[in-house]
Amino acid sequence: MILSEKVNPLLEGHHGGAELAKYENGVAYIKMTGACSGCPSAQYTVEDIIRSIVLQEIPELDDIILDMSVSRELIDMAKKILSGEIEIRK
Repeated sequence: MILSEKVNPLLEGHHGGAELAKYENGVAYIKMTGACSGCPSAQYTVEDIIRSIVLQEIPELDDIILDMSVSRELIDMAKKILSGEIEIRK
């Protein structure tokens, strides 16, 4: 709710967003989406913007961390491209 109402409107101008990937032991892991997922500044966005907004709303959280794991969907797509199952057009 906080991400969709307070964070994502800020990131929409960059054609991206943020979503909760998981919550574990007081730590929220945030996954960047859209254009923000591949942005070299994603770590700074989480540290400087998202962390302050979320911790202001939920001060009992211990930390907010960028989840940089690769999605299963992206891995499957890469396998299809490498196997020739999907053709990349130039």
